Amino acid sequence: MEVTQMLATHSFLINAFLGFLLGGLLLPFVTAKSPAGFKKASFIYTMMFQAIITMVAFAGLVAVFTGDLGWSLTTILMVVLWAIMMYIEIQKHKVIKIANVQNAQTHKVLRGASVKISLVQIFLLAIMMGIMMLKAQGTVNL
Repeated sequence: MEVTQMLATHSFLINAFLGFLLGGLLLPFVTAKSPAGFKKASFIYTMMFQAIITMVAFAGLVAVFTGDLGWSLTTILMVVLWAIMMYIEIQKHKVIKIANVQNAQTHKVLRGASVKISLVQIFLLAIMMGIMMLKAQGTVNL
């Protein structure tokens, strides 16, 4: 497989992940009336989040190593971003898992926090995508 194909696969997975994150914004609204449903849906969302982001990271690392691309600043930044996003999602899941979502106020706070966390994750991914687009155009040399 050529490096361009590996990078195209990585790019496709990133776009799919962005779509997944955008869809995740709907989760708190769809489960607004069902605290138990919110807890279960959040668990499923976290597992899918981890699976997709790990596929993104794996495809990227395969491209780096087999394509002999080296560890540029942007590659290191992507690995750091992956770790930050994983950490945030795992912490969110832990809080939702132990929280008493049957309490209406707790449920409301967790739903709001879930939306805010999703927005932060989308923002982080969009920034990285923007940096990589600028790098591909030659505008930024990192």
